[in-house]
Amino acid sequence: MIYQERAYRNYVKAENLIKFEVIEKETDLLILAEKNLYDKALPLVLKYREDLERYIQRDPRFLKSFSPISISSDAPAIVKEMAKAARLAKVGPMAAVAGAIAEFVGHDLLAFTNEIIVENGGDIFLKINQVRKVGIYAGNSPFSEKIALEVDPRPTPFSVCCSSGTVGHSFSFGKADAVVVIASRASLADAAATAIGNVVKETTDIEQGLKLAQKIKNLDGVLIIKDDQLGALGKLKIVPL
Repeated sequence: MIYQERAYRNYVKAENLIKFEVIEKETDLLILAEKNLYDKALPLVLKYREDLERYIQRDPRFLKSFSPISISSDAPAIVKEMAKAARLAKVGPMAAVAGAIAEFVGHDLLAFTNEIIVENGGDIFLKINQVRKVGIYAGNSPFSEKIALEVDPRPTPFSVCCSSGTVGHSFSFGKADAVVVIASRASLADAAATAIGNVVKETTDIEQGLKLAQKIKNLDGVLIIKDDQLGALGKLKIVPL
């Protein structure tokens, strides 16, 4: 795989938090926490990657399927979470992989920090203690790098995940410049963003994408951007970046 510089990370800023990266094969995490937790984060990345890789060896369908599949009762927790998200969004379980790794690593790191942000390919797990802005990168759309979602602190962690058919290397059947989903679980937000993005090929498909979003349970908010048009539903606060 050719390394692609994640230039959008230059726009990631969070007061009072220390920024560091953890990179292991395809996993490329940007983490912001109260202190540098690299030595804690790397073993977690290795653990959850190993859980996934071993399960895929047992059942290659988990890697290749574009639709939900049944899994073994003794599957690792991260595999079960991805499979659950896939069922809700009606996509393959690997559609949830980036969000799931961000979430599982981030959740475990909360033992060492009261506030954390873990970003993995546009999928973000957050436990924040103050209002933050999540900037939106949407390729060549005029909205790209011009708007952000303002997110408030919550008692429990939550996630903001993005899928794109025009930016990055993630697979999509659609051509949306950005589909952003807010949900309590990153695995679900990631899978839902993929599912919604799959149906948006033209600006006229934004409404269809929003209708699909309404059918997926447990989503807090959805933003769809295609060219110079956008659509939104749920609990979203869009602000200038």
